[in-house]
Amino acid sequence: MSDVRAGNLGEYALAGKVAVIAGGSNGIGAATARRLAAAGAILGIGYNTGAERAAALAAELPGRGHLALRMPMEDSAALRAAAAEVEARLGRCDVLVNSAATTRAVPHADLEALDDALIDRVLVTNVRGPFATVRAFAPLLKRGGDGVIVNISSLAAITGTGSSIIYGASKAALDTMGLSLARVLAPEIRVVSISPSAVATDFVPGRSRAAVEKAAGASPLRTVTEADDVALAIMAAVTHLRLTTGSVILVDGGKHL
Repeated sequence: MSDVRAGNLGEYALAGKVAVIAGGSNGIGAATARRLAAAGAILGIGYNTGAERAAALAAELPGRGHLALRMPMEDSAALRAAAAEVEARLGRCDVLVNSAATTRAVPHADLEALDDALIDRVLVTNVRGPFATVRAFAPLLKRGGDGVIVNISSLAAITGTGSSIIYGASKAALDTMGLSLARVLAPEIRVVSISPSAVATDFVPGRSRAAVEKAAGASPLRTVTEADDVALAIMAAVTHLRLTTGSVILVDGGKHL
C-alpha cells in the first residue's frame, strides 16, 4: 500500500526556499522574481541575451544569494549547466517558473507569412525549452519533496487567438505537457499552468499599450492585465493552491467568456 500524505498542508512558506525563473530578467518573470524575493525566496534569474538586466535585477532584490543564470531555451546543455550551478551554489531548488518564450505578430489568415523559421523558433523556445528546463531541474525539485513548477501559458492556447497561430499552438502544447508532467512528477512536484490574456509588457514586438487596453476593454472586467497581476497568480499557485496540480489557471479578466 502506498503512503498517503496528511492533509492540511497550510501555506507554502518561501523563506529560505530557492526559486529559479527561466525568462526572469524582464516582464512577467521579473515581476515574479520581485514577489518571490519579497516573500523570502532566493532567486535564480534566468536569461538568454539579457545578462546585464538579470544581474541588475538580482542585485536589487531583497535578501541575499540571488544569481543571474544563463538559460537559453534552445540549448539543453546550458540548461543542465544552470541546474548544476544552482545545486553547487545554492544546494536546492524548490520552485521553477518557466516564463521564457518568444513570438512575433503574424495575421492568422496570412499563412505564407508564418514561415518555417518562425515556426521552428517558437516551438523550440516555447515547448522544447521548457521541457528541457524541467528535465534539468527535476532531480533538484524532487529532492525537496515539495517542489512546484509553474508554466506561463496563454489564453491563446484555449481560444486559438493571440499573436500568431503557432504561438497559440505552442502554448497548447505546453498545457498538455503540464498534464503529463503533473502525473509523472507527483507526489514530490506539483505542476500548474498560469494563462494570461494580453499582458502590458514588451513581449510581443510592436504591440502598443493602446492595443493591450483595447483588448482589455473587450473583456468582462475591462481591466488591463499587468505583469504583477500574473506574478500574484503565480504566487497563489505556489503558496496557497497546495492541492492543485495539472491545472490551467486563467488570468484574463474573463476574456474567455
